[in-house]
Amino acid sequence: MIVVDTNIIGYLYLSSERTEQAEQALLKDAEWVAPLLWRSEFRSVLAQYIRRGILRVEEAEQVMDKAQALMLGQEYEVVPSDVLRLVAQSGCTAYNCEFVALAQELGIALVTVNREVLREFPEIAVGLEEYVGS
Repeated sequence: MIVVDTNIIGYLYLSSERTEQAEQALLKDAEWVAPLLWRSEFRSVLAQYIRRGILRVEEAEQVMDKAQALMLGQEYEVVPSDVLRLVAQSGCTAYNCEFVALAQELGIALVTVNREVLREFPEIAVGLEEYVGS
């Protein structure tokens, strides 16, 4: 089981230079978990794709459905005080700290490409490239 941030989920469903790595991460460990926040963040990403004409609304809905199916039963509420404590001790956003808080609560790794999270929380965060390479 690993915590994945929204970027990793996005790479899996939205073609990019990191899609293959996301697929490798899923093969390595298919039990992905995330805070409920991932849904809102992913919808924001899809909104950008719609506005740029990369996806039609119907296509974005299909992508969202697939991502939600993957994460079904794997979404967690995080403790707000844990998030705020992490914000206070780092330069990371509250959004990013939700993923860190979940990883800490579950005692598992957070797989991310966010450089700030990797720098601020090296004890729990692992880069996508490093994760699939190890």
